[in-house]
Amino acid sequence: VLTWKLIFASIPPASAANGWLTFCVALLWIGVVTAFVGDLASLLGCSTGIIPDDITAISLVALGTSLPDTFASRTAALQDEHADNSIGNITGSNSVNIFLGVGLPYVMAAFYWQSAGPTPEWRARIWRGQTFQELFLKDYPSGGFMVPAQNLGFSVIAFTVVALI
Repeated sequence: VLTWKLIFASIPPASAANGWLTFCVALLWIGVVTAFVGDLASLLGCSTGIIPDDITAISLVALGTSLPDTFASRTAALQDEHADNSIGNITGSNSVNIFLGVGLPYVMAAFYWQSAGPTPEWRARIWRGQTFQELFLKDYPSGGFMVPAQNLGFSVIAFTVVALI
């Protein structure tokens, strides 16, 4: 616990640079801690062998970021007569998760792949028994960031079960 306190003590006060320095350094440390927790979760998944390590990492990081928001929303709902703050907290949290957590990596990947072009790794990547070169190179001659759609059945079932519990 002391290690984390010492690390986060390096965040400058909010009065420095109109708060921008505080924001940027705090965001950097959040990214470092998330990567650290993701690696630990990946090791957990790898050592158990039950669930793929990347799924375990994503699940634990998502749980770690969503659980505090859940408790904050519950507290706000209990303390506010109309629960306005809890709705605002949920909306804001989900917006940040979607726009930054999903949107920012997609934008970065799109810029990278647009500049890199169709690399040998991109051409050789296999999806449903065919390479990206066979599937996409004709329509996208300069390559690009491709995320082929997959089945959402498992995710929908898992979400529904957890929501009902």
